[in-house]
Amino acid sequence: MPMELRPNPVTPSGALPLLILRVLHSGSLHGYAIAQRIHVLSSEVLAIEEGLLYPTLQKMLVKGWVASEWGVSETNRKVRFYRLTAAGRKQLESEMQSYDRVTRAIQEILRTA
Repeated sequence: MPMELRPNPVTPSGALPLLILRVLHSGSLHGYAIAQRIHVLSSEVLAIEEGLLYPTLQKMLVKGWVASEWGVSETNRKVRFYRLTAAGRKQLESEMQSYDRVTRAIQEILRTA
C-alpha cells in the first residue's frame, strides 16, 4: 500500500485518553474494539496502535479512570473489557473542557494571525 494511503496512527498529543474515555462513555469494550471504534468514528483517519493503546489503558486503570474485567469477545477469545468509572466520567468532563478551550484558542490564532 502506498505510504500516503496508510491510516495515520498518530493522534494529537494528549488526545488518546480523551478519546478512550469518550468511547467508553457509551459502554464497556475490549481493547481492540476501542481502537476500532475510534478508527470508525474518526472516518478512518485515526488508527491507534496496540503499542500506544494498551500502555495508555494501563495508566488509566492505575489512575482509577477505568476498571476492567476478563470476558469473552464476539470471536470467542478471552479479552479484557474496560469500563468507565465515576472518576473516569469526571475526568472525561474535565478533559473535554480543556480540549474545547485549547481548540478555541487555536481557532482564534488561525483566524486572526
